[in-house]
Amino acid sequence: MSKKYKSSFIVANEKGLHTRPSTELVKCATSFKSQVLLVYQEDTVNAKSLLGILMLAAPRGAKIQVIAEGEDAELAVNSILNLASDKFHIKY
Repeated sequence: MSKKYKSSFIVANEKGLHTRPSTELVKCATSFKSQVLLVYQEDTVNAKSLLGILMLAAPRGAKIQVIAEGEDAELAVNSILNLASDKFHIKY
């Protein structure tokens, strides 16, 4: 039985989820076995897909829901939330 875990974060980066933060997010998501999805407004994308995340075009202040399903789902969600709270390791 696979576990499902969800939470959300607010994009704090000045330029929103552009290429660099999205790349960090993909690196984080791909380190987990679980399926990880991001939901913004009407769009749901695979968090392991750079193009998918960029297509969300999420601006600063956007609320993004993270949904993970699998054996390490909770860890995957928490890691992404930590990454987001650190502005995806980006210092402008």
